[in-house]
Amino acid sequence: MHLLFATSIVPDGALASGYEIANAAIIAALRRAGARVTVIGFIWPGKAASDPENTVVLGGIDVRTESASALKKLTWVGKAMLSGLTFASVKLRAVSDRDVQAALDRAGPFDGYVLNSVQFAGAFEKLLEDRPSLFVAHNVEHLSARENAAAAGGLFQRLLFRREARLLKIVEERLCRRARFVFTLAEEDRAALGVATDNRSAVLPLVTSAPARKGPRRIDCDAALIGTWTWQPNRIGLDWFLGKVVPHLRPDFRIRIAGHMPSGVTSAHPGVEFVGRVPDARAFVSGAAVIPLISTAGSGVQLKTIETFELGLPSVATGRSLRGIDHRPDNCVVTDDPAAFARALEAAAADIRDVDGSAFHRRQVKALDAAIQLGLEKLGAVRREVFA
Repeated sequence: MHLLFATSIVPDGALASGYEIANAAIIAALRRAGARVTVIGFIWPGKAASDPENTVVLGGIDVRTESASALKKLTWVGKAMLSGLTFASVKLRAVSDRDVQAALDRAGPFDGYVLNSVQFAGAFEKLLEDRPSLFVAHNVEHLSARENAAAAGGLFQRLLFRREARLLKIVEERLCRRARFVFTLAEEDRAALGVATDNRSAVLPLVTSAPARKGPRRIDCDAALIGTWTWQPNRIGLDWFLGKVVPHLRPDFRIRIAGHMPSGVTSAHPGVEFVGRVPDARAFVSGAAVIPLISTAGSGVQLKTIETFELGLPSVATGRSLRGIDHRPDNCVVTDDPAAFARALEAAAADIRDVDGSAFHRRQVKALDAAIQLGLEKLGAVRREVFA
């Protein structure tokens, strides 16, 4: 079976974000199941596809809102209003339908689409209706947009997020209705998308690409966080952590926070250090006594949670950080109370208890492969009906 994996940004091997880590895991699972996978989408400027023989690149594009100029942002907003598309999808309209159709033709004969999240599928929806599809919902995007609207500081941003939420709900419903099978990354997302039956959807338990850490660690700080903090759901969690949890920590508790930081994020706590980009994310988190898992918004799965469990690192997690996780290791404490969260961090840093994360990784891979196989069977049954 030849599948066209339609995504906003094609893999370049960097695995710099949770989205890219998830894509790599899903593509690898599809190939383990015997499918031939060709990826189509855009690429970050200056990057190259990691698997060029099986990738169709539509061009280089930077869709990050935080790094765009004011003129670029206004252009995107204007195009979104005129086209009726979401703000997220209109960013991808950097090429014409004709160009995309030509690229689809170049991909050669294929049996179906894997529509990877709503952004690319929403931008070129009409072109992706000629074959059966699987839909991968990384998040329930309309709910995330609704939460973003509630957390927005300004009226214009709040109205823009409300518009996104309204349009995303319509597009997500349409993509789920047309898909032969839907994959989500968290169990609760199946119900939120209206596909909570086993013949319509399954959860994809994800893994990261690197093997589990072995051997002793060198501890450089008490706690470490890394993330794309300019992504609004992550920013909401960071604001909660800095504003509600950190004030309960003792002054000498050392916290290092890596990743691009939006303007206005500060902390009066003397132990908080913002370190920017780090060369090795895995080495960075492995240098911490305990990992705070601080998600309080959004949907889908938290890849940082999965990586922490694969590494066997001690952690303190909010309930929201465990979305899509069926098994919690013994060295993970769960609480949504800020004061209790702080106490658990201090206790874990004082008594470091690593565990073997390889069993968690194997369990995730086995469940991922089973879910992928189920979806491919649904798609294959439809294909046999169509071409019989």
